[in-house]
Amino acid sequence: QVQLVESGGGLVQVGGSLRLSCAASGRTSSSYHMGWFRQAPGKEREIVATISSSGINFYYSQSVKGRFTISRDNAKNTVYLQMDSLKPEDTAVYLCAAGGFHGINARNYDFWGQGTQVTVSS
Repeated sequence: QVQLVESGGGLVQVGGSLRLSCAASGRTSSSYHMGWFRQAPGKEREIVATISSSGINFYYSQSVKGRFTISRDNAKNTVYLQMDSLKPEDTAVYLCAAGGFHGINARNYDFWGQGTQVTVSS
C-alpha cells in the first residue's frame, strides 16, 4: 500500500554531510512507521534510525547516534535522514522502509525502497 523512493546518496569526504530523502506514496503512507536501514557488501542489513508515524518517537543505532537525525514531514509524505560527521564505516546502501509497527528490526517493516548508495571516502 506504500511505495518508497530514496534519493540524496552520493560520494562524500570523511567528516562531510549528506541528507537522504524518502518519498512515500500510497493511501496510508502517512500512517506508517518509518525506518532507515543500511547494508554494506558482505554484511547484514542493519538498523540506522526509526521514527514513529506521529513523529514523536525515535530510535538510533549506537553507531550513528549523535551524528544522524531522522525526521518526517507527513504533509509532504517524506522522511529524511540527515547524516553529519560521516565516516568510512557509514558506506553502504541506505534503504527506506515502512511498516505498521515501530520496531528496530528489519522484520518489522513491510515495504522497502530500492536504496541509495552512500560512499564516504578519505
